[in-house]
Amino acid sequence: MNHPASPPLSAAVASAAQTASTNDDFPPGSVCLIGAGPGDPELITVKGLNRLQRAEVVLYDHLVDPAVLALASPSAWRIDVGKEASRHTLPQDEINALLVRQARQGRRVARLKGGDPFLFGRGGEEVQALAEAGIPCEVIPGITAACGAAARGLIPLTHRDYAQGVSFVTGHRRDGEDELEWTRHTGAEETLVIYMGLAEAARICAELMRHGRPGTTPAAVIERATTPQQRIVSADLATLPAHIAAAGVRPPALLIIGEVVRLYPTLNAASVPTATWPA
Repeated sequence: MNHPASPPLSAAVASAAQTASTNDDFPPGSVCLIGAGPGDPELITVKGLNRLQRAEVVLYDHLVDPAVLALASPSAWRIDVGKEASRHTLPQDEINALLVRQARQGRRVARLKGGDPFLFGRGGEEVQALAEAGIPCEVIPGITAACGAAARGLIPLTHRDYAQGVSFVTGHRRDGEDELEWTRHTGAEETLVIYMGLAEAARICAELMRHGRPGTTPAAVIERATTPQQRIVSADLATLPAHIAAAGVRPPALLIIGEVVRLYPTLNAASVPTATWPA
């Protein structure tokens, strides 16, 4: 049986976006939390792109790549709200209040977040504030940094021969918070991905080894994942902090620790160069 040829992907995406824009799925006076993905503007979802292009106000985080922000409507009011570990342009309470205020003025409001809104993005707190204020909201997931970094770096997070599970944790702790339960993350069959852990890499590696993870465990740090400036530094757990310092790695970056990193040299040798966009 002959089947009609599928339309080119770009045409299919454009058609889906056009269909979505004719529906009242982003009404005035509502807020949409959009996962911008890990950096590459082509990794935002079709639905996320649709909402972003229709937004009249865009509140964006520091980690959102300028190439993603450029996809918003030229007429949209862009508001930088910061949200970097060491630099908050606005406190979270003020961001919540700003979302509510803009929605109550009848605008379509996009809250653009790096990665996924509900994974170390404080999206849950913002949705709570909107719900308490009676503001309709929607959350559109995004590719989180761990998945983007692993895919672009060709480091599988799970593998039948190396890792049966994966844990995502944050290396950035608020003052007074309890320490991470390190003993839960020392198993050889688990991949550990640490967000916002670059500044604490030496302490993190030392604690993992102190609680039983071998210093010979393969590890890597991925800087600015999926962007043209992506860099990967690999070593073992014991020497990773020294390699990070020697390479001058800067945030945003995440750590991947586990046996799956052993595959990086072999798989990376077979990688296909990816298209880039202006830095």
